[in-house]
Amino acid sequence: MVFDVQKETLPRDELETLQLKRLKYLVQKIYHNVPFYKQKFKELGLKPENLKSLFDLRQMPFTEKQDLRNNYPFGMFAVPRESVVRVHASSGTTGKATVVGYTQRDVETWAGLMARSFEAAGATRTDIIHNSYGYGLFTGGLGAHYGAEALGATILPVSGGATKRQVMLMRDFGSTVLCCTPSYSLHLYETALASGISISDLKLRVGIFGAEPWTEEMRQDIQNKLEIKALDIYGLSEIMGPGVGMECIAAQDGLHLWEDHFLPEIIDPDSGEPLPVGEKGELVITTLTKEAQPLLRYRTRDITRLNPVPCRCGRTHYRIERITGRSDDMLIIRGVNVFPSQIESILLETEGLSPHYQLIIDREGGMDTLEVRVEVHESMFSDEIRHLQRLEKKISGHIKEFLGVTAKTTMVEPQGIARSEGKAQRIIDRRKK
Repeated sequence: MVFDVQKETLPRDELETLQLKRLKYLVQKIYHNVPFYKQKFKELGLKPENLKSLFDLRQMPFTEKQDLRNNYPFGMFAVPRESVVRVHASSGTTGKATVVGYTQRDVETWAGLMARSFEAAGATRTDIIHNSYGYGLFTGGLGAHYGAEALGATILPVSGGATKRQVMLMRDFGSTVLCCTPSYSLHLYETALASGISISDLKLRVGIFGAEPWTEEMRQDIQNKLEIKALDIYGLSEIMGPGVGMECIAAQDGLHLWEDHFLPEIIDPDSGEPLPVGEKGELVITTLTKEAQPLLRYRTRDITRLNPVPCRCGRTHYRIERITGRSDDMLIIRGVNVFPSQIESILLETEGLSPHYQLIIDREGGMDTLEVRVEVHESMFSDEIRHLQRLEKKISGHIKEFLGVTAKTTMVEPQGIARSEGKAQRIIDRRKK
């Protein structure tokens, strides 16, 4: 069986019994197989035997993104490298990627959870799923792809780009389910209109959108324009990829977090102390079934709350609210995670630039845009325009190469970036206005 309806509707006490059983096994495994965790336990004076209940989880150490970078590339694996059949990765702050490994069983579990997510969205094996998530080291494309195959549906692995062609393929192939970022769905809509393709010519009935933040207002806009049900999906590469949580088509009211595989906590992002169910804070996730790279109390930095109220769809797993922000300074641009420090390191390595810059994020035609404004030194500003243009192109190229996001670079004169007596305003995000 690909997805397990019985597991999705477990009574709370049975679900927590399953979680504790899997958590005890996880703690034993990471303690004996991952030196990073053994050292963490030692520092806290803990051993696996200290975990006797789910409540005891709060004694255990957190895992942070920097821990994954510090153990690059394979230091967080809990199995021999030869047992890892796939590796995904995201860009790192200074060029080092955040690496995630999967055993064959991990890949099958992931496919099953994505199939479960598709099923929650109302998809069946009769659907044609148009997958515009990017393929490659990014987990989005392959995660949705394997899930669609596990569901038994027809998958169109179109990936990103070539938007005009994508609209044509959706029409010609009769796609019924669309997978992409919410902003890209609006770009597809505008491209369809510009190409003379009416929305009524498409057979789309549901969209599964993730990889970037979006509002309820944007959901309504998408639904009105594309004439579909727009659903939210949640995931992150470090935990698994897409399919950690999924909004159901029956309610469209929060994302069911698959608690038989992922144990959630909500903490105060400043103190790290657990918060009661229902309060808003930072989401922390422990993987309960990952083999290659299990993570204990991983700090996602995503801000949300757990909703314990049973959903009218019948699923008993807690729901999380739509992610409303982050407790760090990470930006999500067209589904790509970007830290200002990543761009700063590229700028500071470029001769002739000052350390004063701003990142301008906007939304044009439904798509996120990024402009990097940076001051040049006095000596550089007097150079020929052609030289500055070449430098702008070079920086944009480095950002694309190392971070995977398209950015426009604009050189400004010395003192052209406003100074602040307090914290410098590095980020201007106009998408929220």
